[in-house]
Amino acid sequence: MTVSTDTTFRVLPSLRDIPRADWDACANPGWAGDAPLGDPVAGEPARAPYNPFVSHDFLWSLEESGAATAKTGWIARHLVVDGPDCRPAAIMPCYVKTHSRGEYVFDHGWAEAYEQAGGRYYPKLQASVPFTPVTGPRLLVADGTDADRRRALLADAAVAHAKRLGVSSLHVTFACDADVKALSDNDYLLRTDQQFHFVNEGYRDFDDFLSALASRKRKAIRRERRDALAGGIDVAHLTGRDLTEKAWDAFFAFYMDTGSRKWGRPYLNRRFFSLVGERMADRILLILAYRGRRPIAGALNFIGSDTLYGRYWGTTESQPFLHFEVCYYQAMEWGIAHGLKCVEAGAQGEHKLARGYRPTTTTSAHWIADPGFRRAVADYLKRERRQVDHDAGILVGYLPFKEGSE
Repeated sequence: MTVSTDTTFRVLPSLRDIPRADWDACANPGWAGDAPLGDPVAGEPARAPYNPFVSHDFLWSLEESGAATAKTGWIARHLVVDGPDCRPAAIMPCYVKTHSRGEYVFDHGWAEAYEQAGGRYYPKLQASVPFTPVTGPRLLVADGTDADRRRALLADAAVAHAKRLGVSSLHVTFACDADVKALSDNDYLLRTDQQFHFVNEGYRDFDDFLSALASRKRKAIRRERRDALAGGIDVAHLTGRDLTEKAWDAFFAFYMDTGSRKWGRPYLNRRFFSLVGERMADRILLILAYRGRRPIAGALNFIGSDTLYGRYWGTTESQPFLHFEVCYYQAMEWGIAHGLKCVEAGAQGEHKLARGYRPTTTTSAHWIADPGFRRAVADYLKRERRQVDHDAGILVGYLPFKEGSE
């Protein structure tokens, strides 16, 4: 596919069709397979933060396990622009979708409205990380001085890609700021939403964080942590070699229980956890709660260069506040101890505010083929963005910090 006279694009139907090193040179440029924690070493050149979810290891594990394939409605059509050396200079991870599940930017209403008007909403083109509501790069560009130009080329090429496929729309979800600018400049429609993230303000430890809270909130968290571990419950942090198949068996049982109740059918299978555990062991933190020697709850986290990303949680016992302890407080404590700047604990959840998680805006970008439908969506998004901004202003008032401590 050629979009301009000097730039040629190709489409990959599988991650197996591109070397891991070539993909990662665009996905996480400058890291060369290494993802140290915390601040960069003095004197090192500035690098974009390492994001585990756009890595070849993570996305190939989804595909190879069968979790994100044509059979599950995720048909890989990754867009690649090659540089003068015939190696990838920019990549956009794309999937043709036959449904809207596993995206977390909900467009079911759009699909229903378009189809009621006589249109065909599916298939659509999705630029995202399957089953992962985490902000990160979607226009992946290798190191170089023309990164902005290559993002713009990808934004333009993606529209050409969507037109060539004959899909109704293209959706770039949970995009980072640099990508949002490139997409907006290329006339994509912007959509915003809220998540809740913990920001490490240079705290020495968890008690230092608590000292920044209002007295009543500080006491409430201490009580929750005490009650969560009552009755002889212990917590272990597993990473690297500690991520055994036995540990994955225990966590998968938790995941299946929560997934079956929450979504009806969990998205991931047991093989995915083995594959990603083998390939990304040093970038995974599995927090397990035990009663005696028996694991009763767990939360899976992925480790970025400056952020800990909470992904899945589950339990086989009912214990007051155990969810808050395993998913939030343990992650915050670990992130502070390792000098990370942020903890993201997944989508939704206003209850996170009382635990020190701040409202944070997420952004997606959308291209709509039908002009009339585009106008209707644009009008809706304009009103929705105003509401999101309004709600964010209200939510800040529920943060637990002492006056003047932020």
